[in-house]
Amino acid sequence: MNRFFCFLLILFLTPWTISAQGTKENIPSNLDIYLCIGQSNMAGRAKLTPELMDTLPNVYLLNDKGCFEPAANPLNRYSTVRKELSMQRLGPSYAFAKKMVQETKRPVGLVVNARGGSSINSWLKGSNDGYYEQALVQVRKALKQGGTLKAILWHQGEADCGNPDAYKEKLKQLVKSFREDLNNPELPVVVGQISQWNWTKRKEGTAPFNKMIRKVSSFIPHTDWVSTKDLDCYKDETDPHFGTKGQLLLGERYAEKVLRMIR
Repeated sequence: MNRFFCFLLILFLTPWTISAQGTKENIPSNLDIYLCIGQSNMAGRAKLTPELMDTLPNVYLLNDKGCFEPAANPLNRYSTVRKELSMQRLGPSYAFAKKMVQETKRPVGLVVNARGGSSINSWLKGSNDGYYEQALVQVRKALKQGGTLKAILWHQGEADCGNPDAYKEKLKQLVKSFREDLNNPELPVVVGQISQWNWTKRKEGTAPFNKMIRKVSSFIPHTDWVSTKDLDCYKDETDPHFGTKGQLLLGERYAEKVLRMIR
């Protein structure tokens, strides 16, 4: 009886083992790699509808084993700094990767390592939270699989939008650290505006922060910005998160800017 059970177990597991090995072997070694980091709008809080749960063709996600696997939502699932898995939904990296593959005809590798509610202070090199160091570790794991880091997508600021001038200096520091530690002084970085509606309870709202983001290329070379104009909200205008349509549009806008920078 025990031998028969063992035989059935081996018979059952063998196809899955072959399939898993086949998947790993089929991951391209020439990936265009993108690091997607920031806070909750990068992690994704928008609703995941059934049609968004597909496996993205020619897009691969760095997993918790340090290897790439076929990418499917939620794309922040393997973040080493994320909040609960149930909070990870649709972010901009989905539509971004989809459009990049369509336009470049090249395989995309995503390293999505965002943390909801995080301040830029927690992302600076040497901070106690260590989010910068975690992102760096993940990128280096990705690069070992083969491919080239093409750009960083940075979407963060809701936690810090009350002081755009201080944020500007910290953003310069953050980009400088990544470029130095990755030995890539001209690494493209694209940053996104936060929501246009005023959920802040401050009279000026998000306008001063978003104005500063629009000027990012004037104080950090090899950067660009993404507009959040006309993006929908997830709940209502008391909440800073983008809705499903907004996240899809945001991802496409990120792709459009990256395409201009890498071509």
